[in-house]
Amino acid sequence: MAAVAVLGFLIALEFAVRHYGLPGPITAQAREVICPPKSGGLLYAGMALMMVVLTWRQRFMALGAAIGIDIVIWVVRWLADIRVTHGHPFGNGALWVILGCAVVAVTRRTGPERVLLLKGVGLALLLVAGRKTGDAWLFITSKTRPMVLDQYVATADHALGNPSWLLGRIVTASGPVGFNFLDFVYGQLPVAAVVVALYQLRHVAAERRFPRHHLVRTFLVIGLVGPVFYMIFPVVGPVFAYGTGAEHWEGVSLWAPHMPPSAPWAVADLWPGTLSPIGAPQSMSFDEITPRNCMPSLHTAWATAIFIHSRKGPRALRYAGTFWLIATLAATLGFGYHYGADLIAGVVFTLTIEAALRAFDHGWDRSGVRLVAYGATVFAALLVSYRYLPLKMAGHPWLAGPLLLLAMVSVVYGYVRTTTSWEPGMVRGPRPAPQPELI
Repeated sequence: MAAVAVLGFLIALEFAVRHYGLPGPITAQAREVICPPKSGGLLYAGMALMMVVLTWRQRFMALGAAIGIDIVIWVVRWLADIRVTHGHPFGNGALWVILGCAVVAVTRRTGPERVLLLKGVGLALLLVAGRKTGDAWLFITSKTRPMVLDQYVATADHALGNPSWLLGRIVTASGPVGFNFLDFVYGQLPVAAVVVALYQLRHVAAERRFPRHHLVRTFLVIGLVGPVFYMIFPVVGPVFAYGTGAEHWEGVSLWAPHMPPSAPWAVADLWPGTLSPIGAPQSMSFDEITPRNCMPSLHTAWATAIFIHSRKGPRALRYAGTFWLIATLAATLGFGYHYGADLIAGVVFTLTIEAALRAFDHGWDRSGVRLVAYGATVFAALLVSYRYLPLKMAGHPWLAGPLLLLAMVSVVYGYVRTTTSWEPGMVRGPRPAPQPELI
């Protein structure tokens, strides 16, 4: 049922994107069988996830086959003088191996072994399709939401001290070194997720089954549900609404693609040097290119999910999860891609999604329903307050700012307290009745 639902969603998204004259996620992924992939690293990361169901001998064979296919394709392109101008010159081999394993599962496996291998293939393809789906969603938001609500969020952000302006100045002052370091961390978030997921799935090959809950589930649900709120609450971010857009970083970026200038659509060239003025906010029109992908911050959501799922790993993995969360938060604010209000919404959104998935596995008891309902209520309250109370929040920052942070912390506390009680070691049996003492 889940596979049919995902396939139906991808087909619908394919037609929606084709309506605007561009190939959808299914077509884009099919092209990467031969054409240079947009992200070869993501394809190899997907193959790594699939290999958790294979034996070590099969893993070495799969990796060798993928590298060999990539070398052959590279030689053919070189002999045919085909230059790779977009995308990566590698990654096709990984996709071939993933599809080949699907064929092997259908034709050479039976029973539980077939199901297990197909689950591994499905996990890999879902990770890859998630990237294509995200690109399609971003394109749709730019075409269907001509008006953006940045002035509302920017005004509300005064209650938090305008953290994007502060971090933007710091990143700008750090020059090419600071920017490109954070840009690398920001762009490799899926790879970090795969590392954590591989640790969680390390016993699949031996136990011949997947754990009930792991990071990939949360990652995919966040990517599926999050863009819905891009359509409800379209925001482009301070570097676009109050700055020169991608042009601000072109002088220091090593690999950022060129984007058309968005400065003519901005309120003014204020970010990060001058704080946005406090006034009556209103919707503003923006170009049909820049994605409306700010509310909530899904990079914050994914980094928070990585942090949560790395807590039960070894010390190195816990440190890595903490580092990736802090660096991602610094990048999202410092690059001007998000307001502080977006990050608070992203944390609450992630904890609500994670709580719902864990409650589903646990059995939807009263504590699980209460936690999910509370997280959803706080998330909805945040969006409503950003939209209808920004002036009051900006006028009373010493009250509104702590209240926003307190709302987020209350969801964090509720999540930790509830999910900790679900741990096997925390299950408490009935207390024995008091016994009379012998004198």
